[in-house]
Amino acid sequence: MEPIHDPAGMLNNDLAYVMRHSPGLIPALNDRTLLITGGTGFFGKWMLESLLFAIRERGLRLKIYLLSRDPERFKTQFPHLCPAPYVNFLKGDVTCYDFPEIKVDFIIHAATEASAKLTAEEPLVMIDNIIEGTRNVLEFARKQQVKRMLFMSSGAVYGVQPAGLKGFPETFSGSPDTLSPASAYAEAKRAAELLCACYNKLYGIEIPVARCFAFVGPYLNLDIHYAIGNFIRNGLNGETITIKGDGKPLRSYMYAADLVIWLFRILLFGKPSEAYNVGSDQAISIKDLAFKVASFFPGLNVEVLNQTRPTDRNQDYVPDITKFKNEFNNHNFLNLDESLSKTITYHKNSL
Repeated sequence: MEPIHDPAGMLNNDLAYVMRHSPGLIPALNDRTLLITGGTGFFGKWMLESLLFAIRERGLRLKIYLLSRDPERFKTQFPHLCPAPYVNFLKGDVTCYDFPEIKVDFIIHAATEASAKLTAEEPLVMIDNIIEGTRNVLEFARKQQVKRMLFMSSGAVYGVQPAGLKGFPETFSGSPDTLSPASAYAEAKRAAELLCACYNKLYGIEIPVARCFAFVGPYLNLDIHYAIGNFIRNGLNGETITIKGDGKPLRSYMYAADLVIWLFRILLFGKPSEAYNVGSDQAISIKDLAFKVASFFPGLNVEVLNQTRPTDRNQDYVPDITKFKNEFNNHNFLNLDESLSKTITYHKNSL
């Protein structure tokens, strides 16, 4: 599908919501400089939307550097996210980019291609992208004496969710299968987390970690391996939603505006060398999710093929978010019905 953009300000209500629930954001970032790697992806676009809204509507004084392999393409597709002098592009690959001598107060390191296809076909490339990219950013932070950095990790670091475990807590001691190339993404994230902890210990860089789960909202790519995006795409195209398995695995989905609120809080106030799960703890089966999405498209069919193999493992993927709720006194976020309604309406309007 074509890239989504927001020239008419359809996201303004969501962005105002982000500001209402981010009371410490503007005081902490005023007159500061922020570097974002991976700023052209789903997470990055939402962070840019929110920060630019704060600049435009709330008087935030912030300079943003954005590392991208193809800045010109991004500027062409999303010009409203590239206003000078607020957003300044750095062109290069995060794994080998030679950062200029610039003063930076905060870093959000989100540059990872979360691609199941890349993991399956080029696991060594995935490993290098994550580990070498993180090491390169950490070296820049060390040289420039950056005080604080948010590392974007993944719930994949926990491995397989045991049957009977309602959600992964941050203290879960399991791990992915180290002898499976399919674990390239997850194991590389684990190694990158360790690098961050070492740089905190050795050089004093404060680096909280956000272990992200599954999300929904405008800018979500509907054409890659995310079930919720694929189902929405099916609905927009009037296609039957087809589930190859039995649809029993559990997932949970957080709306993008809540995602940004949580990420900003962890960036500014999260404890160094500690991880925070980011996502919803409201589980739903893939089958029930399919029917819920279909309910937004009258007449849309759902087909469950039940092609589950006896060797299939438990594939639940749900976080325990007690730690975040307790530390940040946050107990409210948009439910799945609201999140789907907003996302689908946005896509329909954009089309």
